[in-house]
Amino acid sequence: MKKLALHWKILIGMVLGIIWALLSSSLGWSEFTINWIDPFGTIFINLLKLIAVPLVLFSIIGGVANIGDPASLGRMGGKTLGIYLITTVLAISLGLGLVNLVKPGKLIDEQSRIDNRISYEIWAAAEGHEIKDGINYLQNPDFFERAQEISKLSKSELKEASFTDKIEKAKTQKSISPLQPLVDIVPDNFFYSLSNNGLMLQIIFFALFFGVCLLFIPDEKSEPVLVLVDGINEVFLKMVDLVMQAAPFFVFTLLAGVVSKMAGNDIGKVVEIFKGLSWYSLTVLLGLLLMIFVVYPSVLKMFVKKIPYLGFFKAMGPAQTLAFSTSSSAATLPVTMECVEQNLGVDKKISSFVLPIGATVNMDGTSLYQAVAVIFLAQMHMIDLSIGQQLTVVITTTLASIGSAAVPSAGLVMLIVVLDSVGLNPAWIAIIFPVDRILDMFRTVVNVTGDATVCSIIANSENMINYNDHDPTETFDLDS
Repeated sequence: MKKLALHWKILIGMVLGIIWALLSSSLGWSEFTINWIDPFGTIFINLLKLIAVPLVLFSIIGGVANIGDPASLGRMGGKTLGIYLITTVLAISLGLGLVNLVKPGKLIDEQSRIDNRISYEIWAAAEGHEIKDGINYLQNPDFFERAQEISKLSKSELKEASFTDKIEKAKTQKSISPLQPLVDIVPDNFFYSLSNNGLMLQIIFFALFFGVCLLFIPDEKSEPVLVLVDGINEVFLKMVDLVMQAAPFFVFTLLAGVVSKMAGNDIGKVVEIFKGLSWYSLTVLLGLLLMIFVVYPSVLKMFVKKIPYLGFFKAMGPAQTLAFSTSSSAATLPVTMECVEQNLGVDKKISSFVLPIGATVNMDGTSLYQAVAVIFLAQMHMIDLSIGQQLTVVITTTLASIGSAAVPSAGLVMLIVVLDSVGLNPAWIAIIFPVDRILDMFRTVVNVTGDATVCSIIANSENMINYNDHDPTETFDLDS
């Protein structure tokens, strides 16, 4: 019997989790689910958080340092990184525009959102986070009874929680420089930043700085460091792999626990939760499809007029199909290179330089999904993020995408980084996990398509592309 693929196991875990959640709500077993099943979901979140920080650190250092010596970067390296950065910002901006237009998180019923909001405020008080929009439901006595049901805290404890963020906010509301956000990015103690997930921007800054400096020292000095960094990075990627092998079980516990906490013994709320997820999924999917079929072809047409719209998709079809099935742009890289070289006519000197960098730093699909996910999760918890806070999402998502490993579900690990950056609960990834695997397949297609687009633009600018319109199946061999 053929071994069942991991994504099918995860889908089975999702279905069983949904069935259990429905059964648990209808039979009044929610408390049992929360006490005896949900803790395994917490373990899963803790494992992902454990891996997230070092994975970002070593992935970014390795990605930047492996570009080559400073001289080899030159004109082509600058253009490559610049265009990758532009497409990433385009993807994030498109995602933010769609999620603010559709507002999928606000399509859930109001009572569920109020419950979510109360849970968020209790969590923020416990973790010492400031309430993002300055509104505090725990200050309203009308919500005390419901807050007690959700948290099992006494009224005095709830009142104390309701003022915790106000005290913290008063302490920080001193003379703040307009450039304070820029100052906050540069750490004065890197080890302190490592021990505080909320300071992820400082870790990313250090990783970029460290990686660039490795390019400016002699090879005999930098090579042992690079070998060590690459080796450590491989260990953490293996950790992700091992954790994901247990994902089917964890998905079941996550889904059962999260739904039980949000719905209690009211089965009607379960329906509301999945209605919200369907709108979220459609929003992400719309953004990803627009990137594939509108944004990339438009950008390509501006710079490489010789490649027709349908010709590009015929040429990249094998790589896009493999990306969809594997959910890994790294695993697809050899096929992507063959498609770009044989079908688009890009010189091997260009593809061997641009595409491996793209597999590391160009995660447009992941970036778009993260932007939509953060705002959706904020919306369903009745949190209105300001323009400045959404700008923080753009910056952090752009930087985090550099360290997003080109393996299945690595974007989910990076989402923890982005949620931390705006002071939201990283455990909320459990809410969107049920649909993550399906969306991950489309995200990877976006990433691979973006890599090929940028590679073609760079090749054209260097006059190193020779596109001939032909049937790709004549020269392309997937087994080669």
